[in-house]
Amino acid sequence: MKNSFGGLFPEEERRVYSLISRKPGLKAREIAQETGLDRKSVNRLLVSSALMRELCYQDREYRWHALVRQQAPYEGLYEFSGWYGTVGEFLAQGEAEWLARLTEGCRRIGRNLNDTRGLMHSFTDCRETMRRLFDDLREMTDLPFRGWEIVFELRMNRARYVRIYADVLLILPGRVFSLEFKMKDRIDPEEVLQAAKYAPYLEILFGPGMDIFPALVLTGAADLFEEAPVGGTDAVIPVCSGDMLFNVLNSCLGFLKE
Repeated sequence: MKNSFGGLFPEEERRVYSLISRKPGLKAREIAQETGLDRKSVNRLLVSSALMRELCYQDREYRWHALVRQQAPYEGLYEFSGWYGTVGEFLAQGEAEWLARLTEGCRRIGRNLNDTRGLMHSFTDCRETMRRLFDDLREMTDLPFRGWEIVFELRMNRARYVRIYADVLLILPGRVFSLEFKMKDRIDPEEVLQAAKYAPYLEILFGPGMDIFPALVLTGAADLFEEAPVGGTDAVIPVCSGDMLFNVLNSCLGFLKE
């Protein structure tokens, strides 16, 4: 089920960020002209919005730029990712090479690696679950998944105004699956909320042409696939075990016929 997570941010913020992302180097007056907003409102938004201050910057000529471009490949996304590449590149790497590259990337983006033993276990657990997903897709479908993009350990909190975190992002045309991994076998409402909480930020980051689908993946469970309510809202997100992750994609892509 596709939920609407867009109510968190005013439409003006979405329009301005999307424009800056698509057309870098605009000045405030040019942004106002292209969005139809008055210049005073644009200046106030650029200066006061926590989201804009986190995701944009102004150069010495007072031109605005987005940290991540809203088109594939997502220029700038690498700078905030522990590992970013295509699914084909991911599948071609052995565990040791992938883990070394992910660990190096986590240090680069400031990801806390203090709990080294536990983190390495969770990283490899996540890797095996994703590889199993692509094995399932290979057997069940003819989807061109090797060309999809995948991010492990997204961390965006450069200016400390807004945090955008994700364990795994699976990016395909028109859709982004945001997957929160837990090595557990039971559904915790707080973890359901955690899986869903960054969806509005990802909607801004990837733009109006991309739908965001958050899900909670419990790798300690088996044969689990159901929808769980998100906090006190009317939204729901899928919760699945690692062996049923393909159902999250199928609920959106419909590759399994009843």
